[in-house]
Amino acid sequence: MALGDSTTVGVGDPLAGCAVRLSGAGAVPGQGWRGWASLLAESLGSSHRVTFSNVATSGATAPYVAREQLPTTGTGRIDLASLIVGVNDTMRSSFDPIEIRDSLQECAERLTARGALLLTVRFHDHGQVFGLPAWLRRPLWRRIEQVNFLYDDLVASYGGIRIDLAERPEVYQRDFWSVDRLHPGERGHRRLARSFADELVARGLPIDVLPGLESDAGYAPSRWSDAVWMVREGIPWVGRRAGDLMPWAARMMVGHRVSAWPVSMDVRRSSSGP
Repeated sequence: MALGDSTTVGVGDPLAGCAVRLSGAGAVPGQGWRGWASLLAESLGSSHRVTFSNVATSGATAPYVAREQLPTTGTGRIDLASLIVGVNDTMRSSFDPIEIRDSLQECAERLTARGALLLTVRFHDHGQVFGLPAWLRRPLWRRIEQVNFLYDDLVASYGGIRIDLAERPEVYQRDFWSVDRLHPGERGHRRLARSFADELVARGLPIDVLPGLESDAGYAPSRWSDAVWMVREGIPWVGRRAGDLMPWAARMMVGHRVSAWPVSMDVRRSSSGP
């Protein structure tokens, strides 16, 4: 059972011959995307009878996963359940760590109660991949780390397999990512599927055919495709998110500048009166 956002949908790993939107807007499993969860399920199928259900949706936040996705997973036994969500939460002005914590805890409690081994990740520094300026990268990383700490508690309580993306050098290489640098490309999805498979094998689960690392989707990134995506998808995406992202970014910029003022400036202000 796969729950989460567009990364688990498979955005960034288009199937050969499929016309897809690399921003992931409107994409759903089975319509042009494959992704790490499908690759892992296929690999598990080489040794086991597998029933695979992917209920992830693009743009999902942690509360959305708990409220909308979790109820669709049924009530029967689950052997493996992935829960990878939280990046969308960090990019919203409504970011609420307590709400995220409660949502993740609800998902973990209900999934593990049905026998599931949880598959999660520790998020990397997205700002470094995006090439964001320091004034925006630092507050975004603080938010990502808050989400990581929530997952730390989750793993401590419910166990499972967790892949630490920040410790993997390939995560900071361009060819790991799709054109938008937000979603893994085919190589990134394959690496993620292989990492989970390797961990499962280390725990004693036999897998005859591990997820391959060589490309077979027939999609090759290029500068031209990057430029086309930017015009068709990147700029419209920024426009759609501007009402949410820009006020938050402005507050982060002001906060960074205030925190960067020298102490002497604050002393002069307090000594000279309001």
